[in-house]
Amino acid sequence: MFKRVVLAALVASLVAPLAAQAPAGWKMRLDHSKSAQDPDDKSGVTFMAMGKAFHVAGGPAGVYWNPANTASGNYTVKGTFTLLKPSSHTNYYGLVFGGKALEGGDQQYTYFTVAQNGTFLIKQRKGEATSDIKGYTPNAAVKTPDASGKSVNALEVRVAGDTVSYVVNGTVVHTTPKSALSGTDGTVGFRVNHVTEVQVDGFEVQKS
Repeated sequence: MFKRVVLAALVASLVAPLAAQAPAGWKMRLDHSKSAQDPDDKSGVTFMAMGKAFHVAGGPAGVYWNPANTASGNYTVKGTFTLLKPSSHTNYYGLVFGGKALEGGDQQYTYFTVAQNGTFLIKQRKGEATSDIKGYTPNAAVKTPDASGKSVNALEVRVAGDTVSYVVNGTVVHTTPKSALSGTDGTVGFRVNHVTEVQVDGFEVQKS
């Protein structure tokens, strides 16, 4: 019995610091984990609030969301993403929308992301499978790192009627019909790929 108590205390001491990093009400789900509660492969991941902003760094790729942030019908989800330093290779980060069952094996969402090489990418995830809506595409609207190694990109996903518009720094870089997606109603959040350090400001949903 004593051994079990000691073991439980040890496990709690290892998991608690990771859980404490997440801002109140927010959840994180790393790629290839079985659920949002799966502690596997969280080593090195930092997810914390910095004032009204969020900071994500290191570790595997994953999605971050607050279950209270949902949208349906016509809406705009937006956030300004600052890449604090380039990663050793191209990695993507940006918005998540239309999220369903994000905590389990049947997770589903669409993500609109940009990268340090000036490209954007739109994909869907269903379970562990992903598919391209718009593959790796260069666009002058996507800012690349400056001399300091930083870049700032304001991203929006606008859902209006049957049209979904993907916006970078005020420029519509792509549109799709709703029928091209598995759904736009659901949870919204953001995604950051592995070994990438990003600050997210002004994350919000505007309903119309």
